[in-house]
Amino acid sequence: MPLLGCIADDFTGATDLASTLVRQGMRAVQVIGVPDGDLPEADAVIIALKSRTIPVTDAIAQSLAACEVLLAGGVRQILFKYCSTFDSTDAGNIGPVAEALMKRLGTGFAIACPAFPTNGRTIYQGHLFVGAHLLSESGMENHPLTPMTDPNLVRVLSRQTQAGVGLIPFTSVERGVAAIRADMARLTESGRGLAIADAVTDAHLMALGEACANHALITGGSGIAMGLPENFRRAGLLPVRDDADALPPAGGLCAVVAGSCSRATLGQIGLARDHVPVLELDALATPDAAALEAQARDWMAGKLDAKRPVVIAASAPPDRVEALQAKLGRDAAGALVEETMAAIAAGLVQAGVRRLVVAGGETSGAVVQRLGVKALRIGPEIDPGVPWTHATAAAAPEGLHLALKSGNFGARDFFLKAFA
Repeated sequence: MPLLGCIADDFTGATDLASTLVRQGMRAVQVIGVPDGDLPEADAVIIALKSRTIPVTDAIAQSLAACEVLLAGGVRQILFKYCSTFDSTDAGNIGPVAEALMKRLGTGFAIACPAFPTNGRTIYQGHLFVGAHLLSESGMENHPLTPMTDPNLVRVLSRQTQAGVGLIPFTSVERGVAAIRADMARLTESGRGLAIADAVTDAHLMALGEACANHALITGGSGIAMGLPENFRRAGLLPVRDDADALPPAGGLCAVVAGSCSRATLGQIGLARDHVPVLELDALATPDAAALEAQARDWMAGKLDAKRPVVIAASAPPDRVEALQAKLGRDAAGALVEETMAAIAAGLVQAGVRRLVVAGGETSGAVVQRLGVKALRIGPEIDPGVPWTHATAAAAPEGLHLALKSGNFGARDFFLKAFA
């Protein structure tokens, strides 16, 4: 029976969270969409939704459905996971979903902490930093779906919820678990239902996790999960494991598909050009999914290899993204890229690719849905927050190794070392 039940608002974020839990000794399985049967055998089950940018009412409904399945499976705590860059709009969906889960679980308070210091996401005095830059100056202000122009997370979350939002400041988090719990009590007494928690080191995340040991609901990025496995060990519920990341042996042809337009992914594509075959599709010049898929299919012929990947990308810099959105509309432009990359990924698997990296949260969601993947066993990390996983798909019943990479994650050489 799983101990921890997690609801993630996109697919790469779910994988990132699962990797964090595996690294802390929990066996983790990521389920694609709300399951209609029994939960898989694991210490932690992560239900990956594609709810970050859908209408608020749909995001709430899907998240509550996931919560019901997890509770029926016997989990002892719920974690609502969103991006470490707090990707959302003024309408949500972070605040509304958190509020709905709080009501369902009968709790009047939950923390909100997207910090992930290992990947440069830190929170100080309620402000989110990406490396040395405020969120609003990190490139996220140009995100095609969820542009983040306000780094003050208390303000951002307050615009999304009626719960009342407070702050657990650095000074309290630095003092440790007792001070954090005292602040939580103070905020609850003052009518605050949610609180942004400062965190600039992994030690802060561990302290926050311990402070929330008895909370029905926790919300945040994958980093906030760091301290949760130890809570279950202290309670005698989780054994010490040294094989939590074990996967079947990898083999077969290898490839990368990228739909993310983040700075990190654009840099990874740029470096890959000097080492492996790279095809950069131009959706602005050819705004037709079938035509783009045909172009990729013709290009990949004779290039697939078991020793080095091919990279097929529909990524583009901000000015090209804006031009495509102006031409097609924001939703249609995003759907074009997702549909194209999902079709290309399916073609790669059909051609014998059994090790596949997918860059971009929305792209990853489209790809796993197209491949018919239902669950992912989480394995070892390539870079912080990006593990290899193992899944079965209709076109690969013997098994497929997948790495679902958030657009912002991974070192510049990620597409190369993933297959080393």
